[in-house]
Amino acid sequence: MSNTAQRFNPAQLDFAKFKPEHFLWQVEGQVATITLNRPERKNPLTFESYAELRDTFRNLTYADGIKAIVINGAGENFCSGGDVHEIIGPLVEMQRKDDMPGLLAFTRMTGDLVKAMRACPQPIVSAIDGICAGAGAILAMASDLRYGTARSKVAFLFVRVGLAGADMGACNMLPRIIGAGRAAELLYTGRAMDGAEAERWGFYNRVCEPGAVVTEAQSLAASLAEGPTFAHAMTKRCIHQEWSMGIDDSIEAEAQAQAICMQTRDYERAYLAFVSKQRPKFEGN
Repeated sequence: MSNTAQRFNPAQLDFAKFKPEHFLWQVEGQVATITLNRPERKNPLTFESYAELRDTFRNLTYADGIKAIVINGAGENFCSGGDVHEIIGPLVEMQRKDDMPGLLAFTRMTGDLVKAMRACPQPIVSAIDGICAGAGAILAMASDLRYGTARSKVAFLFVRVGLAGADMGACNMLPRIIGAGRAAELLYTGRAMDGAEAERWGFYNRVCEPGAVVTEAQSLAASLAEGPTFAHAMTKRCIHQEWSMGIDDSIEAEAQAQAICMQTRDYERAYLAFVSKQRPKFEGN
């Protein structure tokens, strides 16, 4: 075992005192809220905020006290994507210098953020208002659940800047959420869908009033945090892993997953609560 592995102690990760540099962080009960906080620019991402979000979601694997996560944007917008001046400009300069290794390092780093979001065990709920474009739409897509507003605009607009719609897993994940034909339309055209269409197509789980979308997303996250969170983590893992499985392999994987969940105290707690006609109080173990 390496010295780094020997020194690592997950208990040292105190997310109640976590102070990120590139977004806001709030913990209430067992729910953490991430707020992208550049409202004057519609909350775009930078190289640094990409990396800090990636590292945060990686570390959340070890955050036993946090059971669900909410992502939202400050002001009246979710996220306008990569910052034109701080990301797009430097990437164009790399292109001019034929810096393929640098370009690939960036695209892999942004993809690592999605991998980290899918790998962290906590359910992630996005609260989406206003502009949700480019990488912002990817953040929403990579979340487990999405609450939006009627006035919001979701756009996978990579094609509008001369890029493929194949970005950060969009060609894999988006068709599974809204269907292949609908995903193809959005990825080929880069057009925006409003909240009503996003809900009708299954991208949004619910449309809320602008002043209530974050609160309702946090309420949903809190209800998930009070549930059997070990089982929630298992559900999330199975949803992710079974995308590449056939039905027989999926059934076997779920048989194993459910047998593991049946060994938890939460399973016993649910049974005893049912017998005594009470509401179960889950503890995540």
